[in-house]
Amino acid sequence: ILENADVMCGLQREYIQAGTNVLYAPTFSGNRIKLEEYGLADKLEQMNTDLVAISKRAIQEEHAEGKVFIAGDITMTGVQVEPLGPMPFEELVSVYKEQITCLDKAGVDLLVVETMMSLQECRAAVIAAKEVTTLPIMVTLSFNEDGRTLFGTNPETAALVLTTLSADAIGINCSTGPEKMIPVIEKMSKYTDIPLICKPNAGLPQMVDGETVYDMDADTFAKEMLVLAQKGVDILGGCCGTTPEHIQKMVSALKEENLYDKTAYPERIGKAVRRAVSSERATKDIDLDGAFGIIGERINPTGKKALQAELREGCLDIVTDMAEAQEAAGASILDVNMGMNGIDEKEMMKQVIYEVSSTVDCPLCIDTSHIDVMEEALRIYPGRALINSISLESEKIEKMLPIAKKYGAMFVLLPLSDEGLPKDGEEKKHIIETVYDRAMEMGMAHEDIVVDGLVATIGANPEAARECYETIAYCKDVRKLPTICGLSNISFGLPERMYVNTAFLTMAICEGLTMAIANPSQELLMNAAFASDMLLHRPDSDIRYIERMNRLAEQKAEYETVVVKKTPAESTGQKESSGADAIDAIKDHPIFTAVLKGSKGTILDEV
Repeated sequence: ILENADVMCGLQREYIQAGTNVLYAPTFSGNRIKLEEYGLADKLEQMNTDLVAISKRAIQEEHAEGKVFIAGDITMTGVQVEPLGPMPFEELVSVYKEQITCLDKAGVDLLVVETMMSLQECRAAVIAAKEVTTLPIMVTLSFNEDGRTLFGTNPETAALVLTTLSADAIGINCSTGPEKMIPVIEKMSKYTDIPLICKPNAGLPQMVDGETVYDMDADTFAKEMLVLAQKGVDILGGCCGTTPEHIQKMVSALKEENLYDKTAYPERIGKAVRRAVSSERATKDIDLDGAFGIIGERINPTGKKALQAELREGCLDIVTDMAEAQEAAGASILDVNMGMNGIDEKEMMKQVIYEVSSTVDCPLCIDTSHIDVMEEALRIYPGRALINSISLESEKIEKMLPIAKKYGAMFVLLPLSDEGLPKDGEEKKHIIETVYDRAMEMGMAHEDIVVDGLVATIGANPEAARECYETIAYCKDVRKLPTICGLSNISFGLPERMYVNTAFLTMAICEGLTMAIANPSQELLMNAAFASDMLLHRPDSDIRYIERMNRLAEQKAEYETVVVKKTPAESTGQKESSGADAIDAIKDHPIFTAVLKGSKGTILDEV
């Protein structure tokens, strides 16, 4: 491009004449990693500067200053980030910072991160941009035909994570033609209240006489783009195969239908789902009147000698087993706590987040009292996490709240202060309101907060349960806030604690409790929660209860009954084998299981 700047300038002028409002400067792969492949890394700043200058020149020659804007174009590096690849997350952030700094200095009006297939790499680019510039940033991902990115992220999760991370516009580019983008954009629109972007290809590519051509003409493209505009897309453009004619026809069609220069995103403000957390691949809504949720408590070394021993050795087999078992048992979210002696808590938290995120789809609740550990965890977590927790204690509210805001996390509001436990219900409410107000002043949303009911021990305070119920009811009915509690505190020191915990839970759900931190493998507790939802006539709760009971019955039958089927050859003492026998043998082999579950810790020994 730099050797043919006049050609590029002329092409960009054609797009301006066609009605383009934003020119993408041709800096798509101008990052250090890509340029190193060609021995050009030392020319990074000059190349990005000169490439932006071409777009500036096109705007000047068309006398379009102030009417057409320049976007600095950024994309993936081609090297996968940890844990799937060798690049540390922080190095990727640094790579993006280098290019963004150059683009900002060169005078772009905004940034666009496009053709992204990894949500984690989108996060790295947004974090990098927010730390070195105040330029607006748009992010567009590419989705496969199954409605997910190459790395498995669905549209809802991408929209939630990037919106709460404070991107300025999000959407889709490349991938496909306009029509097939509709289902993706409909899913995204439920989880964002910022502008939505669609920049599709001109249909599907085909090889004709050795050249790649696209099968959608400009008139058809414009017609299908109108549908996207009607579906609420705010920013429309063209990717592979689109020409100035495609843009010109689209602009004309939008003006004819009175859709030009109109946006839909204000209609989503206050309606988009924000009270939700996510992993990289799945989103979990937290609904005041929805299904009760269990946050799995087991990934915590306190009182677990075997887990402590493994963590000191740097082994995470027990952690992954716990994660899989809790997800299978019905946990909605997994709490992760690495507080113990003899390890580097920050490094261990980082490794556990990578391992658990790669193993299960459950979103994570990050549980640490150390500010630096929390920030490192939120920085590298490839989704939207829940913080456990932020109180009115000086260090927590002054240092943890800004971290929650920066990384777009939800947080558990714990009604404690520097004076310790609240003396009564009124003081508890005062603490809740004070922390809530501070969060709102900082620019966080009402939907970012979950309140801890602060369960005391019934053996020490006979009113503990009733006081907790009052807090739950106040939060749900008056403040419209979801609630959470550490369930087992209520029964500390009592015999047969499970009965106390279960009775407390069912009554708390009736008062409006949204979630509890508990062990999802405790059947009595889990079954009581499912039954409580059904008795309160929550949406689809009857189906969920029946499906759970059927599943438990099947599991019980599987464990209690062992059926041995003999082949005719075995009955007569003859040796015979079949393809099916071989497949069964493979499926039962520990190496197969290790590959299926991604158990890196055991597969080498098995091999």
